[in-house]
Amino acid sequence: MSLLRSPAFRAFAGVVISVVALVIAVRGVDLAQTADVLRSASPGWVALMLAFSVLDISLRGARWQRLMAPIRQIPYVRMLGYLLIGYLANNVLPARLGELVRSHYVGDREGVSRTTALGTVVVERVIDTTAVVLIAAGSVLLLHVRGVVANVVLVGLAVSAILVTALALGIVAHRLPFSDRLIERVERWPTVVSLASRLRGGLAVAADPRTVGAAVVLTLLAWSMSFLAFTAAGQAVGVQMTLGEAALLASGVALATAIPSAPGYLGTFELAAVGLAQTFGVAAGPAFALALLAHVGILVVTSGGGAIALLRLGWAGASRPEAEARRAADGNAAKTALTRPRSTGGPASG
Repeated sequence: MSLLRSPAFRAFAGVVISVVALVIAVRGVDLAQTADVLRSASPGWVALMLAFSVLDISLRGARWQRLMAPIRQIPYVRMLGYLLIGYLANNVLPARLGELVRSHYVGDREGVSRTTALGTVVVERVIDTTAVVLIAAGSVLLLHVRGVVANVVLVGLAVSAILVTALALGIVAHRLPFSDRLIERVERWPTVVSLASRLRGGLAVAADPRTVGAAVVLTLLAWSMSFLAFTAAGQAVGVQMTLGEAALLASGVALATAIPSAPGYLGTFELAAVGLAQTFGVAAGPAFALALLAHVGILVVTSGGGAIALLRLGWAGASRPEAEARRAADGNAAKTALTRPRSTGGPASG
């Protein structure tokens, strides 16, 4: 069991899954013809695809800044940089470790508890997953898609409901009938109390309707840019899609990235894109060309932006005593909020 839990084994399993997925994706595809299609891709449409991808990422940066605002006001450019560094890490590291990397960067540079920052990332992921599943479900209904794709979307709806419920429980955990008894037992391990309180400090941003509403609007705008990017990628290689088809393609590929894979979602991205494109009549060859172009475009934008942000911000953290003091203050405030009686107030804001 210890072997199965080891990072090395999970990384190896991800590589195996990616290789198998890539082999299945290219089955029946004329790779020489695909190369010809990519070489003749329209530069104008490729440029438009990249522009939509940049807008997509920019809106996601604004969303994370909005989720962090109740905890600390951080300039947009810096927040976007931290997000891009996280995306760069996801492209080169397994198991979405980029989420931890960007949480570390915010904590290191802005004096916010890293665990509290991670809590905001969890909220972001829940909002994003719920949105993409609902978009996929709407696309399935609009396009009258049946079979495996529809079943996967139904599973996604169930998972989203579980995530939303878990997030709600995390926010109101201190108000539940058994919370006092649980807190008394957990207090034997001060480190656990500190981590839990700081994490809930980040999760608590989901209790603010205005914050969540703004995050939802930015999420929908970001996904709209993603749909347009996939549409432009299709036009670049001669595949014309409706916005409904592009929405199904983008949301389906996003759901596929939840499957363990090699860094950069290699293989799982292509397999999902090819399979979904074929459901609305695109041949395997053009579908694979579309998948490769869209995937490379996303990697170029996120990796290039992440590299620029990394060069700008640096790798080593700045030694700032005042930032450490603020981080300690965040943790103490969250701990106080966690352990106070239920009748005295709501969840900690971090």
